[in-house]
This record gives sequence, structure tokens and C-alpha cells, in this order.
Amino acid sequence: MGVLSTQVAPLSPAVERNRKIRSWAILILTNVISLICMAWVLNGAGLQHIWGEVRHMRWKWVAIAMTCNLAVYLLQGWRWKLLLAPVERVRFAHTMQAIYVGMFSNEVLPLRAGELIRCFMLSKASDLPLSVAFASALIERLFDGVWLMACFFYCLHMGRLPVVLLNGGYILGVMIVLVSAILGYAMFAKKQSLDLFFGMAWPRWFNTLIEDLHLIGHSRYLYFSFFVSGLFIVSQLLPIYALVIANRLAVPWTASFIMMVLLRLSSIVPQAPGNLGSFQWVTARTLIMFGLAAGHAKRFSLILWAVVTIPMIVAGFVALALAGINMTHLHREAAAAAQDRKNSR
Repeated sequence: MGVLSTQVAPLSPAVERNRKIRSWAILILTNVISLICMAWVLNGAGLQHIWGEVRHMRWKWVAIAMTCNLAVYLLQGWRWKLLLAPVERVRFAHTMQAIYVGMFSNEVLPLRAGELIRCFMLSKASDLPLSVAFASALIERLFDGVWLMACFFYCLHMGRLPVVLLNGGYILGVMIVLVSAILGYAMFAKKQSLDLFFGMAWPRWFNTLIEDLHLIGHSRYLYFSFFVSGLFIVSQLLPIYALVIANRLAVPWTASFIMMVLLRLSSIVPQAPGNLGSFQWVTARTLIMFGLAAGHAKRFSLILWAVVTIPMIVAGFVALALAGINMTHLHREAAAAAQDRKNSR
């Protein structure tokens, strides 16, 4: 299995400066896009009506939506445990704690920093090398991508998707297929054959990743975790559909399914904290596509965001408090550990 190097060459000032400029550029761009999306949602939303709609919701179904949204991540914790089984028998409690803290981080920090933080947390809580945690998280994303694209192509038979989302889905699909093919080959081939195939030398951190992927790829648990990934993706329909019922929206269940798929696809790219802006835009555009009035669709997008986000923030905060870890320190340590791993040669 891959082992992290303790000897790390310091970055040159020019490299460090370019990295900071690139990070700031991505951060500014994602926030500008989020602001544009949110401005579109708020324009003509009729916010004066939102309180009346909230008061008349079926609160039993709201509670079901919140519970389902928290419970679906139990499947992710199980999948993560299965993926890591050939390397380390990690505790289910540790995977769930790391996942909820990671989700909390995604809601309060930009650029989906929770993916990095959850891997770092699990590595600290067990004897698992950080490189293996990263490799397993990468496999998770690939599995999600495969299932999402299957769902996306099924959605094409359900209704006419907005052009932006349709084109974006195709682009992401091509990227997922290419990356899946390369990493799938890496999981089952020897490192030497990978070097020969591409005819180039890889940095040490990439070689470590390939070794860890190769280790996980030769386990029968890989196939179990793939099918659990399908359950994990499809089950994320439940909180959306429950809230549609709670708000008495006159749309078919297929609207909830398409909404779930498009929300998950849009979350793949770097986002503002909590996917704010893009979440509401995708939700509203999907409901408008199914004939719901624009103002009503925009107000529902704000309600849905609150119902799925606030409980996750609370659950993540509780998990973080139980771990006794400072969020700022955790993010800094995780980023430093990931950079050390990448700079190892």
C-alpha cells in the first residue's frame, strides 16, 4: 500500500504564488456565478408569500424529508467501509463521523473542502494511510459518476431538459467516461504497464495513488460498494420527493428524480459554500420545466435548500463537537497534509 513521504521539498516562491492566484481566481469565479444564480432566483420570487407557504406545509412530510436526507449518508458510510475493507477494517462509526463532518465543511467552506477533510479525519481516527483514504474517495466519486450518468440518460426520456443542463450533462459524461476508463485500468493493471501505456514518468504522489487503487481494485468488496453506490444515489430522491408532497406541488414524481440528478451533477464542479445559488437555480429551472409558476418554483428552491442544508449543518456540528476538533485547525491540517502528499517526490 502507498506510504506518505516525510521528506517534502519546499515550494519555490513563484510556484507558491501561482498556486495562490489560481485558488483565488477559482474562489472568486465560483462566488460570482453563485451570486448571479441567486439574483435570478430572487428576482420575481415573491418572497412575501414564502411564509404563508411554510405555514401550510405538511410538517410530517417535512420531518420525513429531513430524516431521509440525513439517513442516506449511512449508505455512503457503509460503502466507504466496504471499499477500505481489503486495506483496513475501519469502524462504521469513524466513517460516519468523517462523512458528517465533511458534509458540514462543504456547507460552510468553499470548493467542497469537505472531501479533503473527511479523508484526513478518517486517517487520523484509524491506522489508514491518508493516500488510501484519498484513493477510496476517488473511487467513490467515480462510482457516483457512473450511476449519475445512467440516471441522466434515463432523465432524457422523462422530459426536455434546459439546454445549459443538457450540454453540461453531456460534457460531464464524457469526462467521467474518460477518467473512469483510465483509473479503471489503473486499478487492475500493474504500475509498469500504466507507465508503458502512457510513455511517461509520473510524480511519486500519483504512483502512490495507483498502488492504492490497484490494492482496492482487486477486492470483491469493490463490486459490493458499486451496487451500494447505486442505492446511495437513488435514495437521494426521497428527501426531495417528500418535500414536494409537503408543499403540495402539482408535479409528477419524475420532477423530483430529474431534480435530484441535476443537483448532483451540478455539485461536481467547484461551488460556493452550501452550493448556494446554483442549488436554487437548478431546482427552480427544473420545476418551471414541469409547468410550475416561476415565482412558486423559486420559493420552493429556497425552502428545499433550507430543509436539506440546515439539518446537515447541525449533524456535522454535533459530529465535530463529539470529535473535539476545531474546524479551522482541521481544515488547515488537512490542506497541509494533502499538499505534503502532493509535493512528495
